[in-house]
Amino acid sequence: QVQLVESGGGLVQAGGSLRLSCAASGRTFSTYVMGWFRQAPGKEREFVAAITWSGGSTYYAASLKGRFTISRDNAKNTVYLQMNSLKPEDTAVYYCAANQYVGSSRLPHPYEYDYWGQGTQVTVSS
Repeated sequence: QVQLVESGGGLVQAGGSLRLSCAASGRTFSTYVMGWFRQAPGKEREFVAAITWSGGSTYYAASLKGRFTISRDNAKNTVYLQMNSLKPEDTAVYYCAANQYVGSSRLPHPYEYDYWGQGTQVTVSS
């Protein structure tokens, strides 16, 4: 069982940066694949990024690669999402998610993840 709590969201101007954190409970955090998703009003939940249990492999939505960076610190049971050059279209609720195993081809699919945080709001003003 893993419980996830996101933080770090807020209001930022276009071009600015934010770093989201997702703190996980449970002794087996280091064995979980972690993902970040986002959901804007009236839209479906969208894959942002994922990272393997060791941090050795990372995956990104093609449209976000280069601006967003996912990382993890297993000693702190935390996964991060560094977001740079933010745009108004990045406005959404950002969620972290976890599962012990997700095949690389399945990483963008929300239903592959068993555990979810409550989300943190990111608002980018123009």
